[in-house]
Amino acid sequence: MTSKLKPIFKDNKAFIPFVVTNDPDFESTVNNVVALAEGGADIVELGLPFSDPVADGPVIQAADIRALKADPDISTDTFFDIVEAIRKETQVPLVFLTYLNIPFQYGYEKFCARCEALGVDGLVIPDLPVEERGEIDPFAAKHGIDIIPLVTPTSASRIEKIVSKATGFIYVVSSLGVTGERSKFADDLSELVTRIRTVTDVPTAIGFGIHTPEQAAEMTGIADGAIVGSACVNLVAEYGNQAPQKLTDYTKQMKTAIAGQTSKA
Repeated sequence: MTSKLKPIFKDNKAFIPFVVTNDPDFESTVNNVVALAEGGADIVELGLPFSDPVADGPVIQAADIRALKADPDISTDTFFDIVEAIRKETQVPLVFLTYLNIPFQYGYEKFCARCEALGVDGLVIPDLPVEERGEIDPFAAKHGIDIIPLVTPTSASRIEKIVSKATGFIYVVSSLGVTGERSKFADDLSELVTRIRTVTDVPTAIGFGIHTPEQAAEMTGIADGAIVGSACVNLVAEYGNQAPQKLTDYTKQMKTAIAGQTSKA
C-alpha cells in the first residue's frame, strides 16, 4: 500500500495539531480545521468524541463531553458529515483519532471506505493492541488508510512488532500517562526514536504534552514531527467563536519553531 501521509515528512518536519470533532459544534469544527490549515498545519488530527477515552486527560475528556452534549443525535455519520464540510474548504491531510468501538460498530469496511472517499488518510487507535490489528488491517489496506501505531517509553522489546506494519507515520508517546500539557518528557525519547529507526524508515511524530514552540522545536529535533492536542483544545474551549484566529496564530508560531529543525535536517 502506498501511503499518502509518509511523503509529507520527506523534506519537512511536520506539525500535527488536534481538535475534537463537534467541539463545540459542527460549524466551529469546520472553521477550526480550516484555520489550522491556513496556519500551516501539515496534518490535522481529528478526535472522534468517545464516552470512555482511556488515553486522554481532562482537557480532551471535557471536549469529548461538550461534543457529545452539543448534538443529542450525534453519530459516526455526523463525524463524516463534518469531514465532508471540511473538504469543501480545505484539502489539508486528515487523520482520525478514534477508539476501536467506533469503527467496529459502524463496520470496518464501511468506515474505511468512507475515510477513503473523504480523504481521511490515517487512523490512530489508542486501544488497538498490535495483536488485534488483523481485524481492521485488511479493510484499511484495501482503502489506502494508514493504521498509525503508538510506541510508548515502555514498549521496549515490542517495538519491532508494533512498527513492523506501519506505513504512514509512527506516533511516539512522549511520557507515561494520559494526554495533557507537560513541562517534562521521558528522558530516553531520543533513544526510543533511534530504536524505531533501526527497524523501519517510516517517519516518527512525538505527541502527548507538547504545547510550547520551544518544546515543538525540541521534539522535532528528535523526531520527524510534533503532535499537539490539549493546547489546541484549550484554545477552542477558551475562545469559542474567536478560536479560529487563535488557532491560526498558534500554528504559525509552532511552524516557525519547527522550521528551524527542518533547516538543520
